[in-house]
Amino acid sequence: MSESEYLENVTYDELTVGRKASFARTLTKDDIELFATVSGDVNPEHMDEAYARNDMFHGIIGHGMWSGALISTVLGTLLPGPGTVYLEQDMKFRKPVRIGDKITTTVVVHSKRSDKPIVTLDCTCANQNGEIVVEGTATVLAPTEKVRRLRPDMPDVEIHTHDRYHKIMESCRGKAPVKTAVVHPVQANVMEAVADAAKENFIIPVLIGPRSLILAASKEANVDISKWELIHTEDSHASAAKAAELASSGKVQAIMKGSLHTDEVLEAIMPAALGLRTERRISHAYVMDVFGYPKPLIITDAVVNIAPDLAAKADICQNAIDFWRALSPEDRPPKLAILAAVETVTQKMQATVDAADLCKMAERGQITGGIIDGPLAFDNAISKQAAADKGIASPVAGDADILVAPEIESGNILAKQLTFLGHADAAGIVLGARVPIILTSRADNLRTRLLSCAMAVLLTEARREGRLK
Repeated sequence: MSESEYLENVTYDELTVGRKASFARTLTKDDIELFATVSGDVNPEHMDEAYARNDMFHGIIGHGMWSGALISTVLGTLLPGPGTVYLEQDMKFRKPVRIGDKITTTVVVHSKRSDKPIVTLDCTCANQNGEIVVEGTATVLAPTEKVRRLRPDMPDVEIHTHDRYHKIMESCRGKAPVKTAVVHPVQANVMEAVADAAKENFIIPVLIGPRSLILAASKEANVDISKWELIHTEDSHASAAKAAELASSGKVQAIMKGSLHTDEVLEAIMPAALGLRTERRISHAYVMDVFGYPKPLIITDAVVNIAPDLAAKADICQNAIDFWRALSPEDRPPKLAILAAVETVTQKMQATVDAADLCKMAERGQITGGIIDGPLAFDNAISKQAAADKGIASPVAGDADILVAPEIESGNILAKQLTFLGHADAAGIVLGARVPIILTSRADNLRTRLLSCAMAVLLTEARREGRLK
């Protein structure tokens, strides 16, 4: 092993006035995000480019204590090194540190006490231009025994921000909020989700359900509902029916599921007399922010259609294409991967035959607006390397925007695997009706709840502009 793989201290007796050590590190965007994550300091001057551009520094700057942490690094690993105990530190911040600045941190022994192993060191942090950005002094209890240890292996860290979600939600800023029937919101977590979406001006809630239960839920959630319309119903079935009636008459533009089963909401919108059905089959789509995948990923259908036949799958594909185009600012057709267990067509596996048929339907204009390929196994759909290893030449393989599952079991398992093992966020919405139907779960975090409502805003606008049927 090389000496650089060891940590070795300088004991109190070995320290001499004027002895120094240095360490250099370049500030990156990842450093800022990691420091914010660990410290909780999300001051917008460090995190928000638009905000920072207009503050006194005219751009993103690093946390002041990031430079302080570099001083700690030198003291704890180089001079005096392992066994050092911090007693006191003062720092003066002279200049901001920006992304790309190379900061060299130097500590110099200033004095030693004779009665105790206490040492004072001068500390400076200088940028690549030699400008001092931080200076001060540190007082430490120096080690008295020699320590030499292997440098510990550090975990690999990858940054997973939620810029993809933020871009979708930011695209809703300035758009009209959607008047939304919230069906049976009789639990605190649902009321919290409604309040979050209303605060962001994504929805104008119309609460539908038993008045006493709604009031109790709002009290538990500490949410003021006095400014929202509340329509009393006896139970969840009546709540769903009332929401469908309001949507049919145009009094609301979206429906949001509260504390009831999804099938209750869907059954309420089915009657032909209401006019909420389109010519297409209703389907569900998850928009997923998947760690390690470079863009948002839509998975359909993992909730509504149990064992869709070819005609239903064609509708599922078209719903997903229109949905993607409503969400995405990109002027390009989305890429759909029709999933199966294998990437070859075989009569023994109906999913592969359906995939081939869907591709031909797209070729003949029966499915429009997207680039479709299949059958593709999951690995080939999301990994260019996996596709290349199998000799698959495809404009979709390794770059899919939409994954179309063969049936509900595989779609549901895939979405939940990515959520619970892959730590992905998944926002869900029902497509194929005249109004978007927002599905939220009690397990959803704030980002996911807001994204579900943001999707309803974008779908409503697309339908108003004639971009959706």
